[in-house]
Amino acid sequence: MSGAVEKTVTLKDRQMTYLQEMADKHGLADASKALRCLIDFSISNAAEESRIFTEIRCNDC
Repeated sequence: MSGAVEKTVTLKDRQMTYLQEMADKHGLADASKALRCLIDFSISNAAEESRIFTEIRCNDC
């Protein structure tokens, strides 16, 4: 992948499990690819930015 930069991201266990499940379900290489897909979706859907980032979701409360 051109321009790729390796970074560390801190996730909760359930978040990592979700990413791995989505990778498996959709035939992606790994959980990292699933995360990149989510990021790319967010970037390409600027109209949804507010809904993605300002709606309060408290899954761990």
